[in-house]
Amino acid sequence: MSQAIHKPWIQNIKERRRGFLAIVLAVVIILMGIWKMYHILPNDFHTRQFKFLFKNYGSLARIALFFVLANYIFALIVQKRLANRWDILKKWMISLSRFTRAYHTPIAILAIGLIVLHVAGAFLYGFTFDFYYLSGFLALLVLLPVPISGLFRYRRMDRKWHLRFGLAFAVLFLIHAFL
Repeated sequence: MSQAIHKPWIQNIKERRRGFLAIVLAVVIILMGIWKMYHILPNDFHTRQFKFLFKNYGSLARIALFFVLANYIFALIVQKRLANRWDILKKWMISLSRFTRAYHTPIAILAIGLIVLHVAGAFLYGFTFDFYYLSGFLALLVLLPVPISGLFRYRRMDRKWHLRFGLAFAVLFLIHAFL
């Protein structure tokens, strides 16, 4: 009898280490944020100070998500050869594309941790049926399959679902963040 060799989902050891480190950091950030929210009195959940706290998590997630989305922008510029006319710009685009591709997953994991805190704070503050809360809730629902399909992406089993859900989330996220 031969034993099946267990292959990890993420073959590249550097990517696996960065992903694991990002998961650990995201868990630490979530635990610290929950600890901070736990020590706030229930009467203070509806104050401007608490609203600033959970909006801060959303703002940090927004910065991280712009980095994650930059991966697709730089890859598109390199793939479509839009920067081929200018050699120095082409070199910069290739370097930026490699950098964003290498850190796309770890930064996305950290952004999801910040989004979890943002959502928890929004529900503690008080969910109302207005545009901001509904657009954010819809963006959250579309975000849920993105990391799962991202795992299948490593095995090339996703049929572009990661890209589709990711772009749908990006549109809903931009609507929630800026309208």
